[in-house]
Amino acid sequence: MWHTRFLAGAALLSMAGAAFAQSAKHAAPASKPSDSMAYCEYVTQQAAAQRDLLLTPNAVAGVTQPNTGLPMHLVWGLSSSLSDVRKAGLTMEAARKNCGLYSATTAAQQSILYALPSLEKKALENRLELVEQASGKLDALIATTTAMVDAQNMTRPMLFALETTRIKLNADQADTQAKIAALYTPDLPSTPLKQLVAEKQAGEVNEQNAIDKLNRQNNWDVSLSVGAHQQINPLIDNTAPYGAVTVSYNLASRAIDSHLDQAANAYAEWKKIQEGEVVRNAEILKKQVIDGISAQTNRLKSLQDEQKQVGGNMQLVAAADTTAALDFRNQLTSAQLLLDIEIGDAGYRLELLRDFLEGNF
Repeated sequence: MWHTRFLAGAALLSMAGAAFAQSAKHAAPASKPSDSMAYCEYVTQQAAAQRDLLLTPNAVAGVTQPNTGLPMHLVWGLSSSLSDVRKAGLTMEAARKNCGLYSATTAAQQSILYALPSLEKKALENRLELVEQASGKLDALIATTTAMVDAQNMTRPMLFALETTRIKLNADQADTQAKIAALYTPDLPSTPLKQLVAEKQAGEVNEQNAIDKLNRQNNWDVSLSVGAHQQINPLIDNTAPYGAVTVSYNLASRAIDSHLDQAANAYAEWKKIQEGEVVRNAEILKKQVIDGISAQTNRLKSLQDEQKQVGGNMQLVAAADTTAALDFRNQLTSAQLLLDIEIGDAGYRLELLRDFLEGNF
Protein backbone atom coordinates (compact mmCIF):
# COMPACT_ATOMS: atom_id res chain seq x y z
CA MET A 1 0.00 0.00 0.00
CA TRP A 2 1.33 3.42 -0.87
CA HIS A 3 0.23 6.28 1.29
CA THR A 4 0.31 10.09 0.92
CA ARG A 5 -0.47 12.45 3.80
CA PHE A 6 -0.21 16.23 4.11
CA LEU A 7 0.49 17.28 7.67
CA ALA A 8 -0.22 20.86 8.79
CA GLY A 9 2.02 22.19 11.58
CA ALA A 10 5.66 23.03 12.25
CA ALA A 11 8.31 20.56 13.47
CA LEU A 12 9.33 20.49 17.14
CA LEU A 13 12.13 22.93 17.94
CA SER A 14 14.85 21.79 20.38
CA MET A 15 15.50 23.79 23.54
CA ALA A 16 19.01 25.24 23.62
CA GLY A 17 20.92 26.82 26.52
CA ALA A 18 21.30 30.61 26.45
CA ALA A 19 24.62 32.25 25.51
CA PHE A 20 25.74 34.72 28.17
CA ALA A 21 27.49 38.02 27.38
CA GLN A 22 31.02 38.18 28.86
CA SER A 23 31.20 41.91 29.09
CA ALA A 24 29.18 43.60 31.79
CA LYS A 25 26.16 45.73 30.83
CA HIS A 26 25.89 49.35 31.92
CA ALA A 27 23.02 50.05 34.25
CA ALA A 28 19.91 51.06 32.30
CA PRO A 29 17.96 54.23 33.11
CA ALA A 30 15.05 53.79 35.48
CA SER A 31 12.57 54.43 32.67
CA LYS A 32 13.83 51.45 30.70
CA PRO A 33 13.69 47.74 31.55
CA SER A 34 16.89 46.21 32.88
CA ASP A 35 19.04 43.88 30.83
CA SER A 36 17.80 40.83 32.76
CA MET A 37 14.14 41.85 32.43
CA ALA A 38 14.48 42.36 28.68
CA TYR A 39 16.22 39.00 28.24
CA CYS A 40 13.63 37.19 30.36
CA GLU A 41 10.82 38.70 28.31
CA TYR A 42 12.49 37.41 25.14
CA VAL A 43 13.02 33.91 26.55
CA THR A 44 9.49 33.72 27.97
CA GLN A 45 7.88 34.70 24.67
CA GLN A 46 9.97 32.15 22.77
CA ALA A 47 8.98 29.43 25.25
CA ALA A 48 5.32 30.47 25.14
CA ALA A 49 5.31 30.12 21.35
CA GLN A 50 6.83 26.64 21.67
CA ARG A 51 4.32 25.71 24.38
CA ASP A 52 1.36 26.72 22.20
CA LEU A 53 2.78 24.70 19.32
CA LEU A 54 3.12 21.61 21.49
CA LEU A 55 -0.31 21.89 23.11
CA THR A 56 -2.27 22.53 19.90
CA PRO A 57 -3.28 19.38 17.94
CA ASN A 58 -2.09 19.06 14.34
CA ALA A 59 -4.64 19.13 11.55
CA VAL A 60 -4.14 16.15 9.23
CA ALA A 61 -5.44 15.78 5.66
CA GLY A 62 -4.44 13.51 2.83
CA VAL A 63 -5.36 10.76 0.38
CA THR A 64 -4.63 7.07 0.52
CA GLN A 65 -4.66 4.48 -2.24
CA PRO A 66 -4.59 0.93 -0.91
CA ASN A 67 -2.63 -1.45 -3.13
CA THR A 68 -5.21 -4.23 -2.76
CA GLY A 69 -7.49 -2.84 -5.43
CA LEU A 70 -9.69 -0.90 -3.01
CA PRO A 71 -10.89 2.60 -3.98
CA MET A 72 -8.91 5.76 -3.15
CA HIS A 73 -9.94 7.50 0.08
CA LEU A 74 -9.75 11.03 1.43
CA VAL A 75 -8.78 11.24 5.12
CA TRP A 76 -8.85 14.20 7.50
CA GLY A 77 -8.70 14.73 11.25
CA LEU A 78 -6.54 15.73 14.20
CA SER A 79 -3.45 14.23 15.86
CA SER A 80 -1.94 14.94 19.25
CA SER A 81 0.84 13.60 21.45
CA LEU A 82 0.99 12.98 25.19
CA SER A 83 4.75 13.59 25.09
CA ASP A 84 4.17 17.00 23.51
CA VAL A 85 1.76 17.96 26.30
CA ARG A 86 4.42 17.04 28.83
CA LYS A 87 7.10 18.96 26.88
CA ALA A 88 4.93 22.10 26.88
CA GLY A 89 5.13 22.42 30.66
CA LEU A 90 8.84 21.50 30.75
CA THR A 91 9.61 24.09 28.08
CA MET A 92 8.18 26.89 30.23
CA GLU A 93 10.05 25.57 33.27
CA ALA A 94 13.31 25.51 31.31
CA ALA A 95 12.68 29.10 30.24
CA ARG A 96 12.17 30.19 33.86
CA LYS A 97 15.38 28.45 34.92
CA ASN A 98 17.24 30.03 32.02
CA CYS A 99 15.96 33.46 33.03
CA GLY A 100 17.05 32.94 36.64
CA LEU A 101 20.49 31.79 35.52
CA TYR A 102 20.95 34.80 33.26
CA SER A 103 20.02 37.20 36.08
CA ALA A 104 22.41 35.49 38.52
CA THR A 105 25.21 35.41 35.95
CA THR A 106 24.77 39.08 35.04
CA ALA A 107 24.85 40.14 38.70
CA ALA A 108 28.01 38.12 39.38
CA GLN A 109 29.73 39.30 36.20
CA GLN A 110 28.99 42.94 36.95
CA SER A 111 30.23 42.63 40.53
CA ILE A 112 33.48 41.03 39.37
CA LEU A 113 34.07 43.45 36.51
CA TYR A 114 33.48 46.61 38.54
CA ALA A 115 34.91 45.45 41.89
CA LEU A 116 38.38 46.94 41.45
CA PRO A 117 37.19 50.13 39.67
CA SER A 118 34.71 50.68 42.51
CA LEU A 119 37.46 50.31 45.12
CA GLU A 120 39.73 52.57 43.08
CA LYS A 121 37.08 55.27 42.91
CA LYS A 122 36.61 55.17 46.69
CA ALA A 123 40.37 55.40 47.18
CA LEU A 124 40.61 58.36 44.81
CA GLU A 125 37.78 60.18 46.57
CA ASN A 126 39.60 59.65 49.87
CA ARG A 127 42.84 60.90 48.31
CA LEU A 128 41.04 64.02 47.13
CA GLU A 129 40.02 64.74 50.72
CA LEU A 130 43.60 64.22 51.89
CA VAL A 131 44.89 66.65 49.25
CA GLU A 132 42.33 69.27 50.29
CA GLN A 133 43.35 68.90 53.94
CA ALA A 134 47.05 69.24 53.04
CA SER A 135 46.27 72.31 50.91
CA GLY A 136 44.58 73.95 53.87
CA LYS A 137 47.62 73.36 56.10
CA LEU A 138 49.95 74.57 53.36
CA ASP A 139 47.95 77.75 52.86
CA ALA A 140 48.32 78.50 56.57
CA LEU A 141 52.08 77.90 56.37
CA ILE A 142 52.39 80.11 53.29
CA ALA A 143 50.47 82.89 55.04
CA THR A 144 52.84 82.71 58.02
CA THR A 145 55.90 82.67 55.80
CA THR A 146 54.58 85.57 53.72
CA ALA A 147 54.20 87.64 56.86
CA MET A 148 57.79 86.82 57.84
CA VAL A 149 58.99 87.77 54.33
CA ASP A 150 57.19 91.10 54.63
CA ALA A 151 58.91 91.56 57.98
CA GLN A 152 62.19 90.67 56.25
CA ASN A 153 62.74 87.71 58.58
CA MET A 154 62.72 85.25 55.62
CA THR A 155 63.68 85.51 51.97
CA ARG A 156 61.43 85.16 48.95
CA PRO A 157 63.24 82.01 47.66
CA MET A 158 62.12 80.32 50.90
CA LEU A 159 58.52 81.30 50.10
CA PHE A 160 58.91 80.00 46.55
CA ALA A 161 59.75 76.53 47.90
CA LEU A 162 56.32 76.44 49.53
CA GLU A 163 54.68 77.71 46.34
CA THR A 164 56.30 74.77 44.52
CA THR A 165 54.62 72.41 46.96
CA ARG A 166 51.29 74.15 46.29
CA ILE A 167 51.76 73.53 42.56
CA LYS A 168 52.32 69.82 43.29
CA LEU A 169 49.17 69.64 45.41
CA ASN A 170 47.09 71.44 42.77
CA ALA A 171 48.40 69.06 40.11
CA ASP A 172 47.64 66.08 42.34
CA GLN A 173 44.14 67.38 42.95
CA ALA A 174 43.44 67.92 39.24
CA ASP A 175 44.84 64.49 38.34
CA THR A 176 42.75 62.78 41.02
CA GLN A 177 39.58 64.54 39.87
CA ALA A 178 40.26 63.51 36.27
CA LYS A 179 40.71 59.87 37.30
CA ILE A 180 37.46 59.92 39.28
CA ALA A 181 35.58 61.37 36.30
CA ALA A 182 37.00 58.69 33.98
CA LEU A 183 35.81 55.80 36.15
CA TYR A 184 32.36 54.33 35.51
CA THR A 185 31.05 52.40 38.49
CA PRO A 186 27.38 51.34 38.46
CA ASP A 187 25.45 50.52 41.61
CA LEU A 188 26.65 47.07 42.63
CA PRO A 189 24.60 44.59 44.68
CA SER A 190 25.46 44.45 48.37
CA THR A 191 25.38 40.66 48.24
CA PRO A 192 28.84 39.12 48.82
CA LEU A 193 30.51 37.92 45.66
CA LYS A 194 30.88 34.37 46.96
CA GLN A 195 27.09 34.23 47.37
CA LEU A 196 26.50 35.59 43.85
CA VAL A 197 28.83 32.97 42.40
CA ALA A 198 27.09 30.23 44.42
CA GLU A 199 23.68 31.42 43.15
CA LYS A 200 25.00 31.39 39.60
CA GLN A 201 26.31 27.82 40.00
CA ALA A 202 23.00 26.72 41.51
CA GLY A 203 21.20 28.35 38.58
CA GLU A 204 23.33 26.35 36.15
CA VAL A 205 22.42 23.11 37.92
CA ASN A 206 18.72 24.02 37.84
CA GLU A 207 18.84 24.92 34.15
CA GLN A 208 20.70 21.73 33.21
CA ASN A 209 18.19 19.65 35.17
CA ALA A 210 15.30 21.36 33.38
CA ILE A 211 16.87 20.79 29.96
CA ASP A 212 17.67 17.19 30.92
CA LYS A 213 14.02 16.53 31.80
CA LEU A 214 12.92 18.10 28.53
CA ASN A 215 15.32 15.96 26.48
CA ARG A 216 14.22 12.77 28.24
CA GLN A 217 10.69 13.25 26.90
CA ASN A 218 12.00 12.27 23.46
CA ASN A 219 12.47 8.68 24.68
CA TRP A 220 8.76 7.83 24.62
CA ASP A 221 5.48 9.00 23.17
CA VAL A 222 1.78 8.17 23.12
CA SER A 223 0.07 9.70 20.10
CA LEU A 224 -3.65 9.85 19.31
CA SER A 225 -5.21 10.42 15.88
CA VAL A 226 -8.94 10.86 15.20
CA GLY A 227 -10.83 11.85 12.06
CA ALA A 228 -12.87 10.60 9.16
CA HIS A 229 -12.36 9.07 5.72
CA GLN A 230 -14.42 8.99 2.54
CA GLN A 231 -14.12 7.13 -0.75
CA ILE A 232 -13.36 9.53 -3.62
CA ASN A 233 -12.74 7.27 -6.64
CA PRO A 234 -15.49 6.67 -7.44
CA LEU A 235 -16.99 9.35 -5.17
CA ILE A 236 -19.44 7.80 -2.75
CA ASP A 237 -20.99 9.47 0.27
CA ASN A 238 -19.77 6.90 2.78
CA THR A 239 -17.96 9.04 5.35
CA ALA A 240 -16.83 7.02 8.37
CA PRO A 241 -14.81 7.87 11.47
CA TYR A 242 -11.41 6.44 12.33
CA GLY A 243 -9.11 6.57 15.33
CA ALA A 244 -5.63 5.31 16.22
CA VAL A 245 -3.41 5.18 19.29
CA THR A 246 0.35 4.71 18.89
CA VAL A 247 2.80 3.98 21.69
CA SER A 248 6.54 4.37 21.03
CA TYR A 249 9.60 3.84 23.21
CA ASN A 250 13.25 4.31 22.28
CA LEU A 251 15.22 1.16 23.12
CA ALA A 252 18.35 3.25 23.76
CA SER A 253 16.64 5.28 26.51
CA ARG A 254 18.91 4.08 29.31
CA ALA A 255 22.05 4.87 27.35
CA ILE A 256 20.65 8.26 26.30
CA ASP A 257 19.76 9.17 29.89
CA SER A 258 23.25 8.15 31.04
CA HIS A 259 24.85 10.40 28.44
CA LEU A 260 22.59 13.29 29.42
CA ASP A 261 23.66 12.91 33.08
CA GLN A 262 27.33 12.82 32.08
CA ALA A 263 26.84 15.88 29.87
CA ALA A 264 25.36 17.82 32.81
CA ASN A 265 28.34 16.90 35.02
CA ALA A 266 30.82 17.76 32.26
CA TYR A 267 29.10 21.12 31.76
CA ALA A 268 29.49 21.97 35.45
CA GLU A 269 33.20 21.05 35.41
CA TRP A 270 33.78 23.04 32.23
CA LYS A 271 32.19 26.16 33.75
CA LYS A 272 34.62 25.99 36.67
CA ILE A 273 37.67 26.35 34.42
CA GLN A 274 36.30 28.23 31.42
CA GLU A 275 38.31 31.38 30.72
CA GLY A 276 36.08 34.41 31.08
CA GLU A 277 33.56 32.49 33.20
CA VAL A 278 32.26 33.80 36.52
CA VAL A 279 33.94 31.16 38.71
CA ARG A 280 37.29 31.57 36.98
CA ASN A 281 37.07 35.38 37.02
CA ALA A 282 36.22 35.33 40.73
CA GLU A 283 39.41 33.37 41.41
CA ILE A 284 41.41 35.86 39.35
CA LEU A 285 39.84 38.79 41.22
CA LYS A 286 40.70 37.18 44.57
CA LYS A 287 44.33 36.84 43.52
CA GLN A 288 44.41 40.46 42.33
CA VAL A 289 43.06 41.65 45.69
CA ILE A 290 45.61 39.55 47.62
CA ASP A 291 48.44 40.90 45.45
CA GLY A 292 47.10 44.42 45.96
CA ILE A 293 47.12 43.95 49.74
CA SER A 294 50.74 42.83 49.59
CA ALA A 295 51.73 45.81 47.42
CA GLN A 296 49.96 48.38 49.61
CA THR A 297 51.45 46.84 52.77
CA ASN A 298 54.97 47.24 51.38
CA ARG A 299 54.17 50.75 50.18
CA LEU A 300 52.80 51.78 53.56
CA LYS A 301 55.82 50.40 55.41
CA SER A 302 58.23 52.29 53.14
CA LEU A 303 56.30 55.55 53.57
CA GLN A 304 56.19 55.15 57.34
CA ASP A 305 59.95 54.69 57.40
CA GLU A 306 60.37 57.93 55.48
CA GLN A 307 57.94 59.63 57.84
CA LYS A 308 60.09 58.63 60.81
CA GLN A 309 63.13 60.22 59.19
CA VAL A 310 61.27 63.45 58.51
CA GLY A 311 59.89 63.43 62.03
CA GLY A 312 63.40 63.06 63.47
CA ASN A 313 64.64 66.04 61.49
CA MET A 314 61.60 68.07 62.53
CA GLN A 315 62.55 67.59 66.18
CA LEU A 316 66.01 69.02 65.46
CA VAL A 317 64.53 72.31 64.20
CA ALA A 318 61.53 72.45 66.51
CA ALA A 319 62.88 75.53 68.28
CA ALA A 320 64.44 77.08 65.18
CA ASP A 321 65.20 80.79 65.29
CA THR A 322 67.66 81.20 62.41
CA THR A 323 66.69 81.82 58.79
CA ALA A 324 68.36 78.62 57.59
CA ALA A 325 66.64 76.57 60.28
CA LEU A 326 63.24 78.12 59.47
CA ASP A 327 63.77 77.38 55.79
CA PHE A 328 64.69 73.77 56.55
CA ARG A 329 61.63 73.40 58.79
CA ASN A 330 59.38 74.67 55.98
CA GLN A 331 60.89 72.15 53.60
CA LEU A 332 60.36 69.36 56.13
CA THR A 333 56.78 70.50 56.70
CA SER A 334 56.13 70.44 52.96
CA ALA A 335 57.57 66.94 52.74
CA GLN A 336 55.47 65.91 55.73
CA LEU A 337 52.30 67.16 54.06
CA LEU A 338 53.06 65.16 50.90
CA LEU A 339 53.93 62.09 52.97
CA ASP A 340 50.67 62.37 54.92
CA ILE A 341 48.75 62.19 51.63
CA GLU A 342 50.61 59.10 50.47
CA ILE A 343 50.41 57.37 53.86
CA GLY A 344 46.71 58.13 54.17
CA ASP A 345 46.13 56.90 50.62
CA ALA A 346 48.07 53.66 51.16
CA GLY A 347 46.41 52.96 54.50
CA TYR A 348 42.92 53.56 53.11
CA ARG A 349 43.56 51.34 50.09
CA LEU A 350 44.90 48.60 52.33
CA GLU A 351 41.81 48.76 54.53
CA LEU A 352 39.50 48.72 51.51
CA LEU A 353 41.17 45.64 50.01
CA ARG A 354 41.19 43.74 53.30
CA ASP A 355 37.51 44.48 53.94
CA PHE A 356 36.62 43.46 50.38
CA LEU A 357 38.56 40.19 50.67
CA GLU A 358 36.97 39.34 54.00
CA GLY A 359 33.44 40.24 52.92
CA ASN A 360 33.42 38.63 49.48
CA PHE A 361 35.61 35.58 49.76
